[in-house]
Amino acid sequence: MGIRNIQFIEKEYYHIYNRGVDKRIIFNEKRDYLRFATLLYLCNSTENVSITDCFEKGINFKDLLNLKRKKTLVEIGAWCLMPNHFHLLIRERGDGNISVFMQKLATAYSKYYNNKNERTGSLFEGKFKAKHIDNNNYLKYMFAYINLNPVKLIDSEWKESKIKNQDKTRVFLKKYKYSSYPDLIGESRIENKILNTKNFPKYFETFEEFKKFIADWLNSDEK
Repeated sequence: MGIRNIQFIEKEYYHIYNRGVDKRIIFNEKRDYLRFATLLYLCNSTENVSITDCFEKGINFKDLLNLKRKKTLVEIGAWCLMPNHFHLLIRERGDGNISVFMQKLATAYSKYYNNKNERTGSLFEGKFKAKHIDNNNYLKYMFAYINLNPVKLIDSEWKESKIKNQDKTRVFLKKYKYSSYPDLIGESRIENKILNTKNFPKYFETFEEFKKFIADWLNSDEK
């Protein structure tokens, strides 16, 4: 599985990502995306919570995101789920917390996916990947990179050329439920509980500033 050549440092920021083994699709339908998004919330806690046990008690997906958590392991600034991979922007809260969080997340989702699809074996492509975000410009850029990932689904060559239809793209991003974009533009939804940007730099004082930031990136030649 290889060795991850990176040390996680408390209060530092990281781009965390991984994809399905052999580029396998890991989110096949709505409930797969919802399951992973819910796990982003529930696994980010010092205690363990079983979604299966919650369902048996009559707790639904929406209610799961209203459950009270104990101390969180990490702080999530942005996230995005794509059909065969995911991206997270994370701040380390304590020694080893990212590793604990990611182990809980990968184990819980893999167990769900394998049971649902009657398969065995690894779901993800080895250890999760991580890049240390070591400067301010890089950190701000990651808010664009992660939240704009879904544009590939409607315009696969958008990074190599100008966006063909900006209005259509913005509407698509707003309706794409499986990323933090709707939360960062001020949409009211339960998934906004996944984010905790309190200790991230205040790049965007208002929702309009974030919208402008994204619009500038869609127009930029530096993607």
